[in-house]
Amino acid sequence: MTSLTAGIGDKYELVVGLEVHAQLSTLSKVFSSDSAAFGAGPNEHISAISLGHPGTLPKLNKRAVEYAVKMGLACNCTINLRNTFARKNYFYADLPKGYQITQDHQPICLGGSVLVRLADHTKNIAIHHIHLEEDAGKSMHDQHHADSLIDLNRAGVPLIEIVTEPDMRSSEEAVQFLTEIRKLVRYLDVCDGNMEEGSLRCDANISVRLKGQTTYGNRCEVKNLNSIRNVHRAIEHEFERQVNIIENGGHIDQNTLNFNADTGETSVLRSKEMANDYRYFPEPDLTPLALNQEYINRVLSTMPVLPNALYDKYTTALGLSDYDAGVITADKDFALYFEELIAATDNYKAAANWLMGPIKSHLNDSGTPISDFKLKPGTLAGLIKLVDSGKVNNTVASHKLFPELIKNSHKTAAELAAELNLLISADTNDVSRFIQDAIAKYPDKVVEYQKGKKGVLGLFMGEIMKSSKGKIDPQKTNQLLIKELEAR
Repeated sequence: MTSLTAGIGDKYELVVGLEVHAQLSTLSKVFSSDSAAFGAGPNEHISAISLGHPGTLPKLNKRAVEYAVKMGLACNCTINLRNTFARKNYFYADLPKGYQITQDHQPICLGGSVLVRLADHTKNIAIHHIHLEEDAGKSMHDQHHADSLIDLNRAGVPLIEIVTEPDMRSSEEAVQFLTEIRKLVRYLDVCDGNMEEGSLRCDANISVRLKGQTTYGNRCEVKNLNSIRNVHRAIEHEFERQVNIIENGGHIDQNTLNFNADTGETSVLRSKEMANDYRYFPEPDLTPLALNQEYINRVLSTMPVLPNALYDKYTTALGLSDYDAGVITADKDFALYFEELIAATDNYKAAANWLMGPIKSHLNDSGTPISDFKLKPGTLAGLIKLVDSGKVNNTVASHKLFPELIKNSHKTAAELAAELNLLISADTNDVSRFIQDAIAKYPDKVVEYQKGKKGVLGLFMGEIMKSSKGKIDPQKTNQLLIKELEAR
């Protein structure tokens, strides 16, 4: 497909709504006691209930309800105190009963919104509802040369589906919304957010219209996008494809589309005429779910501080930059570590710098999650205190003391600095000697300095740091060096 001619794309407005499926991290399935764990051999986590045998009855998993309510509260939804289940009828080989138990007219969460932070502004993306349902099994088409094979381990695993309003106007907004949803499910511990394993999946409803119009164009639904990058690519491709069709006098057919991650293109999976008639009707084997405000309050009391609240705390109360707050809150375990760290030190900027600099670099190089990081926040706070008090300079702290602390995490920063002879010398005679030696080594550079070439200070300081093995205060030494050079 040719790219849009400059200006043509500017005539049109992109309209996107997302349907995000999050697999809930319960131990058992939503309507049976089968294990909901990922990674077992094919068809190991099944029973007569998840296989849909006649005469079997579903029983609702109360932990799945709790997780759905948590997500609804995190998304500012109204929790529906009386919600019901329905049968969504359609045939897939990996749907044993021939219908899916889901929620239709009375879902568990109504309305709500999620705040997304964009490059130059913030926006609340409106949510239509969140409902509970069961997952289907999995068809595998690459395990046999002639046949498709069915793994029903996933059949009956609890899902929540977060359905937005058609509220997004760019692929960036959609990407940031999905990123926020993934953060929320991880902070709440209701889903691991792993898109590669399918525990978080996304369908995108995409349409275009002329700017200024209020009616929506025909939408196309792109199914089963399994990465945030692919959500971005699919939306960008569809915007371009639909605008080109309209500009060439064509009409957008309301189709269900598949996205090819290799080519970056979409193709028709089902046309509107082929769309399933789901024939929803109330699930006769499950009574309506009745909740009360006392239950909602109890769930609310168990919820952690969420990323947006932490972001506001870091940028206002702690005075960190938007960038620092964004990096720290992007990962729950990172934020938890930082919370412990700032409880032990009030140098918040230094704490953020250590977390995003040496610690992040070490974790990336070693492939270690921060939850397994050996250096405790209290020990790192001790290292920050050493630097703040002028007993160790920052270069020595990050390049010499920090690696040794990781190897000897049972020791304090002060103990290890003393053992390794890294503490800054308080003897001014030593500092003076290092300065005199450096000046004597480069007499020509002294002349250059006196002629106004101030850049040679770096050369002198480098020599002094080398001679002192870093056991000096760079700022004070720099002042003494300038004083000595000016006196000559």
